[in-house]
Amino acid sequence: MKPVRVLIVDDSATIRHLLTEILSRDPEIQVVGAAPEPAVARQMIKDMAPDVVTLDVEMPNMNGLEFLEKIMRLRPMPVVMVSTLTEAGAEVTLDALALGAVDFYAKPTRNVGPALDAAARELAEKVKTAATARLRPLDRKRAVALPPSRMQFQKKLVAIGSSTGGVEALLEVLSHFPDNCPPTVITQHMPAGFTTSFARRLDRFCKPSVVEASDGEALDFGKVVLAPGAVSHLEVAGRGTWRCRLIADAPTGGHRPSVDRLFHSVARMAGDDAIGVILTGMGRDGASGLLAMRQAGAATIGQDETTSIVYGMPRAAFEIGAVGRQLPLDKIGDEILKQAQMSGGA
Repeated sequence: MKPVRVLIVDDSATIRHLLTEILSRDPEIQVVGAAPEPAVARQMIKDMAPDVVTLDVEMPNMNGLEFLEKIMRLRPMPVVMVSTLTEAGAEVTLDALALGAVDFYAKPTRNVGPALDAAARELAEKVKTAATARLRPLDRKRAVALPPSRMQFQKKLVAIGSSTGGVEALLEVLSHFPDNCPPTVITQHMPAGFTTSFARRLDRFCKPSVVEASDGEALDFGKVVLAPGAVSHLEVAGRGTWRCRLIADAPTGGHRPSVDRLFHSVARMAGDDAIGVILTGMGRDGASGLLAMRQAGAATIGQDETTSIVYGMPRAAFEIGAVGRQLPLDKIGDEILKQAQMSGGA
């Protein structure tokens, strides 16, 4: 198998050197060049045709978001954002993902060498995953969902899990929800601090109320709750009167928050009064939990391969029989509402 060819774009010579050293340790990655600013990077992309670009946000002459937009319009390719701003300025990161970046990595601001070294495997995996991702055209028109102002739902609990590509996928799904949607809980893999901004963004663009979860928070019609990034697992407690339970213990399957932890708790607490949904993402998180939900009588839905940025989590769930219905992304929101109006599961 040919190594993934990577071009690094960062105005810091130190970061360029460190990223080159770290990524070059992986035999499945070849760093073909490193550019200090977009004008140089543009020519290197033409000359070297890399498989993946890692891109900083703050650079001279043209910032990373402007350059990302030009890349996605003129020569679409997988891009991983690597910047301090992806940690301090979550809104910038969300903008980058909306423009078509596959993923992001927050480079440390202190103890740069040791911190990057410790996270070398994570960064390498993000780059390799990006090389396999399905790109979204920047000028694509998201179908404008027109959720009805009122629908009558049974008391169903909706649980959604997602990872790489999930920021835009969740916006698409939730854009179909009316303001009195079934109570909904979401685990999206994100670093600490990002989910607060992400919840605010979803709340701005969607009819229901979208908030970051707090411990003990009641789950009601018209409310969507998002697991806090990296800090704790989100589980559901209480039968019939569901509420959030935040548990700050070790990662499960390498993830905190864990989709499996959420889904298993929903299987226990809601049984066939639940709908489980697994969206785009790398790895297997959520597969066993979704299977538990289906075995408990819940309806289960998986995003299909064609519309997944990374068909990892949905594939793992589908292959073990956890997915009742596999659908393209733009059909999932309406299917959730349909299942919430029906009795029984899938």
